Amino acid sequence: MARVPYAVDEDLDPEYRDLVVSSLQPGKRVNVYSAVGNNQEVLAGLRGFLGALWSDSGLSDRQRELLILTVASEIGSAYEWHQHVNIATDLGISEGEIRAIARDERPPFSEEERALVAYGRAVIRGRVTDAHHEALAEYLDDRAVVGAAAVAAAYLALGRVIDALGVELESSEEFVGWEVK
Repeated sequence: MARVPYAVDEDLDPEYRDLVVSSLQPGKRVNVYSAVGNNQEVLAGLRGFLGALWSDSGLSDRQRELLILTVASEIGSAYEWHQHVNIATDLGISEGEIRAIARDERPPFSEEERALVAYGRAVIRGRVTDAHHEALAEYLDDRAVVGAAAVAAAYLALGRVIDALGVELESSEEFVGWEVK
């Protein structure tokens, strides 16, 4: 059970109401934003930050989603995993690739994507080495490397907020599972 109520429109000032709806899944009201909506200013700041990561990180949509799935898998965030499996499949990321991330397997990915996933796991573990950086920098420019670090760290933080607040899947949904079928 969530540790805070999910804010509904009546709880939110009009300028904040759209912020509880996913920008990656248009029209879908998501519990994580509804929970954070108990502090509307934090919700606005969080959405602004995440929005910048989605649109200005220097990563492709596919790279961003591979990183987010890596973070969700690494920290065991079922909520983020569930949300981003749906987004990833809409982008054409295969179920086999998604399962490989859950299992921490690299074979289905290109060398560039292997470097990205390894870098993401290193960020989460707080163990980025020069070798991780150099492997990623072989494929991405400095702007995108910063974006990759920020996406991984931001989704680590978001996962911890989800955990702290006890955010649950939306009531109409059933967890996709770590072994996507």
